[in-house]
Amino acid sequence: MTEAPAIAATKPLGPAPSLEGEFVRLRPLTVDDAAITHRWRHDARALHLNRSAATVADQARWIAGRPANEFNYIIEMIGGPAIGMLSLVTIDLPNRRAESARFLIGDEAAAKGAPAAVEAMKLLYELAFDRLGLERIYGVIEERNQRMIKWQKYLGMAEEGRLRRHLRMDGEFVDVVSLSLLADEYRAVTVPRMGGLMAMGRPRAGGA
Repeated sequence: MTEAPAIAATKPLGPAPSLEGEFVRLRPLTVDDAAITHRWRHDARALHLNRSAATVADQARWIAGRPANEFNYIIEMIGGPAIGMLSLVTIDLPNRRAESARFLIGDEAAAKGAPAAVEAMKLLYELAFDRLGLERIYGVIEERNQRMIKWQKYLGMAEEGRLRRHLRMDGEFVDVVSLSLLADEYRAVTVPRMGGLMAMGRPRAGGA
């Protein structure tokens, strides 16, 4: 496979590009998304994420204050509603690395059996590795979120270690598991496994 040329390390990132796939699109997060993202982040599905801003107004201010080295996205079904959020943060072009973060499917029922979570991550990785030319994506997952840890490992991420008492959640310090994915691992492992999961999801999404 021919790799897309990397964006020059000295070139400004610019605004987050919209990304569209077969089932979902990723559009840049805006302050108009404050209410829905605030609701998602305070829902039981976000149990293992840092709690969001206390109010919708606080959430809007948080969105407005995102730094230039972050791409924050809303996940939308093609022709349908917003179902979640996903980010690429701490984007460091000189060192060709970034962190995947804030991944949350807030409305799983609206995905209607489509492989929305897989495709959302696929679009983000294509942006990171194929368009930005990054060498490494990394992230941390709260240790009790074993379902997400296993899923990310299946998609090719390697566990690098544990950060002890790294986050404070609901008044309690918790450990997180540190994982990463390198560009060659992405192409050798992640791309084919995502392709397989996408193929498995198509019949369900089509109602077969």
